[in-house]
Amino acid sequence: MGTEFVQQVEADVRRALAEDVGTGDLTAALVPAGQSARATIVCREAAVICGQPWVMETLRQVAPASQAVWHVADGRLCAPGATVVEISGDARGLLTAERTCLNFLQTLSAVATSTAKFVQAAAGTRAAILDTRKTIPGLRMAQKYAVRCGGGKNHRMGLHDAILIKENHIAACGGLTAAYRAARANGAAAGFIQVEVETLAQLEEALAAGVKMVLLDNMPLARIREAVRLAGGRCSLEISGGVSLESVRVLAETGVDRISAGTLVKDLRAIDFSMRFNPAPVERTRAAA
Repeated sequence: MGTEFVQQVEADVRRALAEDVGTGDLTAALVPAGQSARATIVCREAAVICGQPWVMETLRQVAPASQAVWHVADGRLCAPGATVVEISGDARGLLTAERTCLNFLQTLSAVATSTAKFVQAAAGTRAAILDTRKTIPGLRMAQKYAVRCGGGKNHRMGLHDAILIKENHIAACGGLTAAYRAARANGAAAGFIQVEVETLAQLEEALAAGVKMVLLDNMPLARIREAVRLAGGRCSLEISGGVSLESVRVLAETGVDRISAGTLVKDLRAIDFSMRFNPAPVERTRAAA
């Protein structure tokens, strides 16, 4: 993982612990200081696992001497009841880390699992499944990592790394062609310039202007098929708007190159995880002896 990724994971965990632990874990303080424990995190349903970097960082910040043995890696499908990770360390620290670890796992595994279903539904077509910017505020990088774990691909990270000309940009710039020319003149994101169109007339204008990446926004199926025919391979075509697991296969079969779905990152049903301490007798650490 790169430095930026590691730093973002650290920041995500610090923020999560700050809101959960605050000035201290009052209940964990009931456990004798220095007592050690072993715990197991189990996934109670079939899911694509995601969240290991955030779990490990939570343990590093709260229980730095703990050890973890992972049985299911990120991006792998697990069966209901599977043990995902076994952890040993300071009992107080593990208790404090529990909810934060599970929150990251349940949220990111939800994204990865949903993405995997979309990817499977579109399998055998040319269409790649992509995310959108409709992420939980503050967790964009984490959710985009989860999309990759599910076999999907990432759209732009934010407003800073690509140009996507939407209807309001077109209106503000005085037209599609004018907006595209302005984008071409801006070298900051010249490698990724995409134009959103809502009609076939706009698509024809985009093609005439030389646009190489077009986003078909909320078009009905028949119009999408006509758009593919009109484009004739002259540009990359992406579908967005109202994409569901039930519709993604027929959309992919139109011949488009990309399908972006906000539901991957915003319509989440958390995956069910639980953390249980081993009932075996615990030991005191040397420091507490």
